[in-house]
Amino acid sequence: MNISDGERMALDFYTIDNFEIDNKTVLVRVDINSPVDPSTGLILDDTRIKLHAETIGELSNKGAKTVVLAHQSRPGKKDFTTLKKHAESLSKILNHKVEYVDDIFGSNARTVISKMERGNILLLENVRFYSEEILNREPKIQSETHMVQKLSPLADFFINDAFAAAHRSQASLVGFAFMLPSAAGRIMERELIALYNAMDNVKRPCIYILGGVKVDDSIMVMENVLENGSADYILTTGLVANIFLCGTGVDIGKYNKNFIESKGYCGYVKKSKKLLKNYSEQIIIPKDVAVCMGNKRVEFYVDKIPNHPIYDIGTETITEYAGYIRKAETLFANGPAGVFEKEDFNIGTDDILNAIASSPAFSIIGGGHLAAAANQMGLSKGISHISSGGGASINLLAGEDLPVVQVLRESAKKKIMKRSLV
Repeated sequence: MNISDGERMALDFYTIDNFEIDNKTVLVRVDINSPVDPSTGLILDDTRIKLHAETIGELSNKGAKTVVLAHQSRPGKKDFTTLKKHAESLSKILNHKVEYVDDIFGSNARTVISKMERGNILLLENVRFYSEEILNREPKIQSETHMVQKLSPLADFFINDAFAAAHRSQASLVGFAFMLPSAAGRIMERELIALYNAMDNVKRPCIYILGGVKVDDSIMVMENVLENGSADYILTTGLVANIFLCGTGVDIGKYNKNFIESKGYCGYVKKSKKLLKNYSEQIIIPKDVAVCMGNKRVEFYVDKIPNHPIYDIGTETITEYAGYIRKAETLFANGPAGVFEKEDFNIGTDDILNAIASSPAFSIIGGGHLAAAANQMGLSKGISHISSGGGASINLLAGEDLPVVQVLRESAKKKIMKRSLV
């Protein structure tokens, strides 16, 4: 997605274009959290690294001494590891040496930063190795952490490109904006322009397709877009659809009810009933579903669902949903329609993505599994915007303020002038 000068002028936060960064030290926060093989430490998918290579490469090419902050997984997870392999991967992608140091803000890291030369790129250690990083706290408190206090004096600017983590209020994400002139990186800039423009200039009909297993996220979005009138229809798929089928009194079988309970989502069945009572004509639920019987796809109408796991929406539902999609002017989609990893149960996800990609409507797909499926199918060119962050985009669509965006705006308002701006 290309950004026009007019769109840039309308931004209420700084971008890279506002800073004179030649021969300046720039801290840049990215989200290169990637699937890693726990046994070998090898990166299994470098999509996010390639994504952020744009901002990192631009900073280096403009002569900045680029110090990269990033995380990988979280404590307790098998893929919670160092960023050494990430540095190697980034070096290959950029065709530029990326130095790695197994330190975040200690004397070793600070010494290496102080000796950097124009155009150098340095990747610091996994910021979540620092215990305070995993705490979500008020941005002002985060600015007082050791990490922020130790690194800020060494830098001229802070660039935040980690849109996928923009809904979190952690030290490396929000603390530096209180200490340094701060701006959005290219990924952050594009994401915010696409999402805010789409929400502020909704063309009708506007249709949301919400699925996957993160029911809490989808319900949050539903409540917001139905209440503010920005959605004409919501097509439910995945576990979200199962919740709403329960809400209408459909017996989805003991297995599926137990799965909902195991996820802690029983309370959302009650919420679905309330939403259906107020917005019954706008919330569309499946007519038929595909269940897994003997590891095979078997379809049933919703009044005859057997006690087997529901893995996809049915053929008649797919056809109906495609009809809604064809009439749309604006489309938002998040979450797969079923267990798309299994060949017999990827039909719903594949057909809906094909319908979206074939539509002339302005379309946005949230991050995560649905974005991965779209890329695997080679449909990305037919979709207006594929978000790099499911959680952040969902929070934005749900009307939530993103902590990272808030501090970027505050930084621009305060015009922190520790170093020169353009």
